[in-house]
Amino acid sequence: MSLEREEPHYFGAGPAQLPTNVLQQAAKDLINYANVGLGIGEISHRSKEAAQVIENTKANLRKLMKVPETHEVFFMQGGGTTGFSSLATNLSAAFVGKHGITAPAGYLVTGSWSSKSFEEAQRLGIDAEVLVNAKDYNNGKFGVIPPETAWADKLKAKKYSYVYLCENETVHGVEWPSLPKALTDSDIEIVADLSSDIMSREIDVSKYGVIMAGAQKNIGLAGLTIYIIKKSILDDISAASDDQLREAGIPITPIAFHYPTVVKNNSAYNTIPIFTLHIIDLVLQNLLKKGGVEAQQKENEEKANLLYGALDKHSDFYNVPVSKSCRSKMNVVFTLKKDGLDDKFLKEAGARKLTGLKGHRSVGGFRASLYNAVSLGSVRLLVKFVEDFAEENA
Repeated sequence: MSLEREEPHYFGAGPAQLPTNVLQQAAKDLINYANVGLGIGEISHRSKEAAQVIENTKANLRKLMKVPETHEVFFMQGGGTTGFSSLATNLSAAFVGKHGITAPAGYLVTGSWSSKSFEEAQRLGIDAEVLVNAKDYNNGKFGVIPPETAWADKLKAKKYSYVYLCENETVHGVEWPSLPKALTDSDIEIVADLSSDIMSREIDVSKYGVIMAGAQKNIGLAGLTIYIIKKSILDDISAASDDQLREAGIPITPIAFHYPTVVKNNSAYNTIPIFTLHIIDLVLQNLLKKGGVEAQQKENEEKANLLYGALDKHSDFYNVPVSKSCRSKMNVVFTLKKDGLDDKFLKEAGARKLTGLKGHRSVGGFRASLYNAVSLGSVRLLVKFVEDFAEENA
C-alpha cells in the first residue's frame, strides 16, 4: 500500500486534516521507530525513547509559543471535555492551597463549549457562576462577545478562584480577538481553552494561569491534551491537602488528572499514548520549518479574509451569523438565505472534492474549518465554489 495520497480539501471541525508529510513519517514510525525494531506505539512509555519524545515535544512547543520559564508544559489523556473537569477541581484546589478559603469560579460563556465547561463545574459541585452569557446580548443566540463593561465590575466585587473562557468556539464560529483587558488587569488566574486556535496566532503565554488545548484540531490526533500552567499554581495545588479539600467541599481530583502528579512524572504517571504524542511533535517540527506561529498566523489571516470576503460579497445569498468584531479565523460558519439548497450545496461541493462542510448538528448550516493544515490553495478552491454557487442559484 502506497503512503501517497491526493491532497485533501477537508474542512471538518475535528478530528481535522493533518499535513500529509507528517502522516507519512508517522506511518513509517508506527512500524519501526528510530531503528529500534519496534513501532512508536509499542515502546514502553518509560523507555528512553519515549522520554525523548516527551522532551522533544515540550521543547518544540516552548519554542513555538515562547513559553516563559514561569510556566510548565505537560500532556494528559483525554480532550477538552476531560479538561472541563480537571481544570475545575485543580484550580479550585489551588485557591484553597494559596488562600485557605474557597472562592467561586467565573465563566465567560460565548458558545456551546464554554457553556458545557460551566455546566461540568456545576455538576461536580464546584461553586461556579456565569459572569456573562453572550446569548443575553444577541436575542438568545450565540454570535457576539459582550462588552467588558457588562461584567468587569463583578471582578472587583468579590474574589474568584479563576475565570474561564474558550478563546475559539468551534460550533458558533466566535473567537476572542484578544484576552479581555478586565482580566489581564486583574490578579485572577485566567484559564483558557485554546483547543481549536492554539498556534494559529501568536499569544502572550505569560498572561495565562492555565492553557488547555485538545490536540485534534491544529496539532494532532484525538486522545491527548496539551496543558501550559504557571508553576506557582502547581505549588498551590500541592499545598491543599485532601482533608482541607473535603472540609471545603471541593471534589478530590482523580490521581491521573492531578496536575502536580502528572508534572512530577513527566506526563507519564500512567501510560501516555506515545504515538499520539509523536504525531504532535511531528506537527510542531513541521510548523517550525514553515516559519513558526508568526508565518502561520499570516497565512491563516489570508485564508479567513478570502472566505469571509466571498461570503460578504454575496450577502444577499449567504448569512454569517457572527459579529464582524469576533469572527473566528478557524471556524467560518454560515447559512443560505434561500430554503431548499443545503443538500445541493454539499453535493456540489463534494463533486469538487470539497468536504467536511456540514455545520454542527446543533445549529445546522455550514462550517468551514480553516485549521493550520488546510492549505491556502484549498481555501481558494472553496472560495471559487462559494461564489459560483451563489451566482448560479441566486
